[in-house]
Amino acid sequence: MLKAMMVRSIKAPTNPFSYGGLALDDAFADRETEVQELKFDVLNGQDVVIFAPRRFGKSSLVWKTMQQLGVEGALVAYVNLMTTPTKEKLAEKLATAIYESIASPQERAKEASLKLFRGLQITPRITIDPEDGRLSFTFGVGHATTDVDATIERLLELPAELSATGERRVGLVFDEFQEIEEIDRSLPRLMRTIFEQQPEVSRVYLGSRRHMMERIFNDENEPFWRSAKRIELGVVEPRRFAGFIIDRFEGTRKQVPRPIVDSLLTHTSGHPYATQELCYFLWEETPFDSAATAASLEAALRAVLRSEHSHFQLRWEGASVSQKLLLQALAVEPGRPMTSAYRTRYELPTAATVQAALRALERRELIARRADGSHEIVEPFLAAWIRALDDEIGPSI
Repeated sequence: MLKAMMVRSIKAPTNPFSYGGLALDDAFADRETEVQELKFDVLNGQDVVIFAPRRFGKSSLVWKTMQQLGVEGALVAYVNLMTTPTKEKLAEKLATAIYESIASPQERAKEASLKLFRGLQITPRITIDPEDGRLSFTFGVGHATTDVDATIERLLELPAELSATGERRVGLVFDEFQEIEEIDRSLPRLMRTIFEQQPEVSRVYLGSRRHMMERIFNDENEPFWRSAKRIELGVVEPRRFAGFIIDRFEGTRKQVPRPIVDSLLTHTSGHPYATQELCYFLWEETPFDSAATAASLEAALRAVLRSEHSHFQLRWEGASVSQKLLLQALAVEPGRPMTSAYRTRYELPTAATVQAALRALERRELIARRADGSHEIVEPFLAAWIRALDDEIGPSI
């Protein structure tokens, strides 16, 4: 009886795979080369822009790097521009990030923080959270444009000044940076002017809308043209992902034979999000103290398609007829849709119509151009979902 109670009291391991949010700590798969490269870039004061398709782990990579930079003694502030629809909100996020991540403990004292932001054109309203004592900053609305611009300019100058005071390397991370033009078209020029005078501060830029990021950093008419080193994230090398998967299973009282891992990676091609997602469901389909099988992998694949159905259906419904025809062809055969042979093989419309569909799908980041010039659907399971449209696990799930 006592033995049975002890067995019941042992907590079963939780699923070691993570998708949908940031993959941090043990959930972070490989990318060690990219982490080291980005870390040294920040420590060297190099600005970096990260390019990758959706769901390739850009944010997870940056957060992992920020953790390691903290150990190195660097100060890194993070601002997500998706949460700053106005310039006043941008000022609030900048002030909060500078206060929490760059200011020294002495500068974070209430009186010192008041002094820190006293030179702003617009004085923020500072409130204290009664639970944890954290300060928050608000700038209100209705200010003159020149005053808001001057406030943002001063906030962008502060990291360099604080870096010189503390003699520590400082980095600024701007997530969803493509939103900068939605906030105000004049902001990129203002920011670039300030950043050119701050070689001691490194900036890292990332965004989820690649075509906009490409224009911001690759168009010679844009202020940020050739202003940052480019890092291109690809898929995780299957060999490295295989070891990660096997270790995660073995560490949680389950096993996954190498042939099953190889089959899983064939389905995902090393796509970071898709691999973590399929591993999550495979782990759930595998009993404790047992090994994953081909049958459990097939069940995991069906579970992934059910889980993603609503998301994929919205993407599908947002496509035009010509885009749907092109997606159906690419789901079967990644290739060169502009060639007459490919269009004939899949009964696609005219070259001009296919070209317009290609551009639209690339802007929506549903498809991407490979290094050899061919095209493919970015998300592996979207291709599987499209192929399954006429099957019983398609729209009926």
